[in-house]
Amino acid sequence: MKFIDLFLNPQAWALSGAVVAFLVSALGSAKGCGIAGQAAAGVVAEEPSRFGSTMILQALASTQAIYGFVIAFMIIGKISADLTLEQGISLFVAGLPAGIVGYVSAVFQGKVATAGIHLVAKRPEAVGSGIIYALTVELFAILALVVSILMVAKI
Repeated sequence: MKFIDLFLNPQAWALSGAVVAFLVSALGSAKGCGIAGQAAAGVVAEEPSRFGSTMILQALASTQAIYGFVIAFMIIGKISADLTLEQGISLFVAGLPAGIVGYVSAVFQGKVATAGIHLVAKRPEAVGSGIIYALTVELFAILALVVSILMVAKI
């Protein structure tokens, strides 16, 4: 197979969509969790009893990787020997919302979670407020997940 043949291979397009959906969203989740985790470690170093609250806030940015995994799994389930080029490219495009929006929202959710962790450092009883702020950013990842699901379902 020549390199140029990959551009005409519907399975390669579909697999690329699965890769984008999971890999890009997982990179965002890793970055978001890393940002929040650094802040959480600082708070727990001073006040170990705040581990549970800070861990919840830190973990919130990991959900985008789960959404990307779901879309990648759905895309891979659509790959068959009789897949057309149009369907392969469509599956690639269907992975973009979950991957790209997942990345961006995970990074911003990590930053918002960091602010929530700083809030918990000063006012431990305000953990619920910090979670709500971070979950507001989650809404965009959920919308992208739904869009990707609808797109995959139409192919």
